[in-house]
Amino acid sequence: MPIRTREDYRFYLEADRASLAMTRSRPRLFGDEIWRFERLLRAIEYCGCHPDSLIWKARKSLLMLRFHLLSTRLGFTIPPNVFGPGLAIAHRGTIVVNGAARVGANCRLHVCVNIGTRAGTDDQVPVIGDNVYIGPGAMLFGPIRIADGIAIGANSVVNKSFEEPNITVAGAPARKISDRGSEGLLIQGTEAAGRRRER
Repeated sequence: MPIRTREDYRFYLEADRASLAMTRSRPRLFGDEIWRFERLLRAIEYCGCHPDSLIWKARKSLLMLRFHLLSTRLGFTIPPNVFGPGLAIAHRGTIVVNGAARVGANCRLHVCVNIGTRAGTDDQVPVIGDNVYIGPGAMLFGPIRIADGIAIGANSVVNKSFEEPNITVAGAPARKISDRGSEGLLIQGTEAAGRRRER
């Protein structure tokens, strides 16, 4: 579900905050760069809801400049409108995500992750479900589907679909190695945000 309203925007911000295990309401000036990056990402996505307004276009341009500078500093190439609510980026460092990929709620990403296209194409990209843990150095590419609750091990090369939920895959090429999924490896920020929204 993309951000379409101010209420959606607030829900995404709260889900991301909860997934990052932040107890403060706002990022600190120093030390919370990843959280600030995620907040900028969501602000840009929210600005896209107002495509005809000159004021919103100007605001989005300013946000895009700040986003680009912070992305470069952190080593992230993560475009807007790819990740659902509850995104948790574990560390600064190289992460590359194709803009056509789609990732569900409560995804946890580690350093050196690459989510990309099949060689020679622009749009044959992964579709990743909810509550997916992607370990350091994992590479996912091509028109594959990853079911809900999957944990992807470090340095895995995932080039085929895994549609059985709640399993662990690892290796190069990746294969199922366990019936235990991502539970305990990530925080489901959307649940926390949903409880807060109901209050």
